[in-house]
Amino acid sequence: MTHALAKPLPVPVCSIVGDVLGGYHYSHKSLERLFYEGGASGEVPPGNCVVKCQSWLKRLHEEVPNPPAVLGKVIEEFMEVDNAFKGAEQQTGREKIREVLGRFGLSYHIGGLILGAAAALPTKSLTQVLKARDLGEVDKEFERSLTHVESDPPAAITAACSILESLFKVYIEDTGIEMSADQSLKPLWKTASKHLGFDPAAVEDEDVKKILSGLNSVVDGIGSLRTHGSTAHGRGRRPYRIQARHARLAIHASHTLVGFFLETWDERKRKAES
Repeated sequence: MTHALAKPLPVPVCSIVGDVLGGYHYSHKSLERLFYEGGASGEVPPGNCVVKCQSWLKRLHEEVPNPPAVLGKVIEEFMEVDNAFKGAEQQTGREKIREVLGRFGLSYHIGGLILGAAAALPTKSLTQVLKARDLGEVDKEFERSLTHVESDPPAAITAACSILESLFKVYIEDTGIEMSADQSLKPLWKTASKHLGFDPAAVEDEDVKKILSGLNSVVDGIGSLRTHGSTAHGRGRRPYRIQARHARLAIHASHTLVGFFLETWDERKRKAES
């Protein structure tokens, strides 16, 4: 029976989740149990575990009213119950699933919840959001990064840092100034902030100067935190222990900086046009 209100899950989500779960579960019966207990219906699709998982996810919209709800329950055990014998494989798989969900404005939350699936319109790309300078949409980007705080603090820090890098690149491209050869966070910030007038040395008010100096420290700290402990770089034998409170601090600090940057950009544009 086809449910008129049900929308199919994005094909890349079905493909990657199916590949991860199908490769992780060698038993057909355990995989079938996951689907039926998660709310799936219909006959078991043919094929190996990977093909079976992918096919079932792709057809969920034909059989259930809420495919994301079933998806959340299907991956709940994999996302939340650590396997001592497959730790590395499980961690890699979790990151793949979070990444592909994030591409479509979705996120996994504790309890088998997939959030963001009810959005009426496709999620804008971060570049589009920043070009439009829509603070409400930027807030949503930071909300998405906060979804990783408890489950994967390093991934949350990576997301916060990526928002900053994207913002500075958009500003440099839109204003036509020369892009730095090194397009990592600190060089991008140095180029964009200097052009926008954030250089503390150029400000007379001592209180404002202190705040602007603090922004430099925020960028430097977030960039270093990502380098030493995020998912963006390989971790050594003694990994930097990023905790949820560190990630939350980085995200909120980034959010404050982005908001001030965008408001200043708009103010400068209004003055130039008047």
